[in-house]
Amino acid sequence: MTEHTIPRLLPTSWTSAGDATPQSPDERSPIPVRTRIEAVAAHGWQGFGLVADDLAEFLRSGTHADLAALLQDHGITHLELEFLGDWWSDGERRRRSDRVRRELLGAAEALGARTVKIAPAVGGESVDPGRFAEEFDRLASEAGEHGTRVALETLPFSSNAPTLEDGIALVTEVGNPAGGLCVDVWHVHRGGTDYSIIRDRLPAEYLFVVELDDAAAAPVGTLWEDTVHRRLLPGRGAFDVPEFINAIRATGYDGIWGVEMISEHHRSLPLAAALAQTREATLACFAEADRRFAAGSRVAG
Repeated sequence: MTEHTIPRLLPTSWTSAGDATPQSPDERSPIPVRTRIEAVAAHGWQGFGLVADDLAEFLRSGTHADLAALLQDHGITHLELEFLGDWWSDGERRRRSDRVRRELLGAAEALGARTVKIAPAVGGESVDPGRFAEEFDRLASEAGEHGTRVALETLPFSSNAPTLEDGIALVTEVGNPAGGLCVDVWHVHRGGTDYSIIRDRLPAEYLFVVELDDAAAAPVGTLWEDTVHRRLLPGRGAFDVPEFINAIRATGYDGIWGVEMISEHHRSLPLAAALAQTREATLACFAEADRRFAAGSRVAG
């Protein structure tokens, strides 16, 4: 690692969405996309995240060009799109997934989005590992044709990719340069992965997305309830977020840092307060990570 500069930060879609919840029947934010982008830019963020439902809602009255202009006018340099599931399945689930797939990849190409986040299997579903790997390779190749990449987010409640180790095994086996990982501290910690795995085994070329947040030492309710209702600001819970930051930096990662706040409390806040508090807490974690790095360098020297 080298001396660090102020990090570039991206609030994931849920961080700026207000009263909207993942995997609800309608994931659309009650806050217009324009208002969200204006607030994100005003509070010093460099990126912006958007889920498929919000993208579709914007495109009902606007165009990709309109969205691109809106982002450019507000100095947003990095767009992240999400969250594609069921891309390995068949039947009606696959038909719905393929529709979202076309929308997300088409938007990524038109808007210059560097990544599209994708999900593994959840809900106890059994998935053939060979088929999953083949479909991942196919999806990554298609993403590459659109000038973007796909980032698989391992989930501790997933039936086939609950840990970061599972994700590392998949992307290294497939070996597609457009197929990598989204590494969220919540999922890493709740999945029981030691941060040393990040330093020692996570190939930098497959680290596409990094996300920060925090939570209590033990899940409050089920893992699903904990992840969508109980997350805490970075540095306000039991996760060692500065240690996670330095583990990620040790891989050579120099991309933008996502911050994913999903909680009942966060959803209840006015947008300006939510964005300001989240950014302040996140920067405090980076400051502590820098302090530890500097202290370690002095000792090593």
